[in-house]
Amino acid sequence: MSQRHADPDTLLLKMPSLRAVKAFVAAAKYESFTRAAEALCVSQAAISRQIRELEEYLDAPLFVRSGRTVELTSAGSVFFDASQISFVNIAQAAERIRNAPIEKHVLTVACSPAFSALWLSNHIKEFRAKNPDIELNLITTQNFHAREPGIEPDIVISKFADVGEGYTVHPLCHDVIYPVCSPEYLERNPSIGTVEALRSAELLDLSPYGRSGVAEHVDWSVWLAFQNVDIDERQASSPPLFHANDYNLIINMALSGQGVALGWNQLVGHMVESGRLVQPVKECVTLRNSLHYLACRQSALAEDACRRVKDWIMSKFSYWKASGCNS
Repeated sequence: MSQRHADPDTLLLKMPSLRAVKAFVAAAKYESFTRAAEALCVSQAAISRQIRELEEYLDAPLFVRSGRTVELTSAGSVFFDASQISFVNIAQAAERIRNAPIEKHVLTVACSPAFSALWLSNHIKEFRAKNPDIELNLITTQNFHAREPGIEPDIVISKFADVGEGYTVHPLCHDVIYPVCSPEYLERNPSIGTVEALRSAELLDLSPYGRSGVAEHVDWSVWLAFQNVDIDERQASSPPLFHANDYNLIINMALSGQGVALGWNQLVGHMVESGRLVQPVKECVTLRNSLHYLACRQSALAEDACRRVKDWIMSKFSYWKASGCNS
């Protein structure tokens, strides 16, 4: 098949150089070649050369030179009126395009309050900076099977492999759990360097009513049992356990030096790395039969925006997969 060629465009071929017209408009506006050169950040010689080329092209003088200033001729006035209007139109159209709102893709993400506050808030700034065309609508919930009518998240992050029909599920990480406290708390209580001593510390415990979004079957008694330590054998002088169903509260209390909490690696690992939290003992528990998942709604999986959110989250979790313990 022969290639089709465009016929010469007579109008465009007859157009003078836009660079020369730009120099002309600036010189006419400022009534000076010198000021035009300063305004356009070029040399005066360049302005003079381009206007001379334009006058030769038009075969008509555009300016009357008078000392350091210039005045438009009658031909120059006609050309200036047309050129200025055209340049204003071009500049305004360019500005509208530059400032036009980016077409955004709205994605609804559902996760637990703990994941939202402790993981997502720490990472989301990076994603939003790199993906300004994606508008995230975040929904936090503890009950991933009983969503409000009309709410169909594009992405669900939870510890459930089944969040309903129409989702493709990707494993994120195992539960890796270890004690954490603030550096100040450990400095005040240097004796809690063993599991046996830790048993009698100020323990901050997540109650059953709050564990559905984290790991419902692990509390201090269960974690200590993994280490063959009975929580009921705490010293008589031990402070009472503190129970709460809000994991964010538990971690904030640990951060403020009020006791020792159980930390889920995917939620507190970045705080340990930064030194805001420390591990008073080296022991940890990895639940090999427990996973957290990222589920993508199949109707949205093919969309570029959904894929970028999924790939970004999974890339972050690839680090945590390699950082578990062997308990």
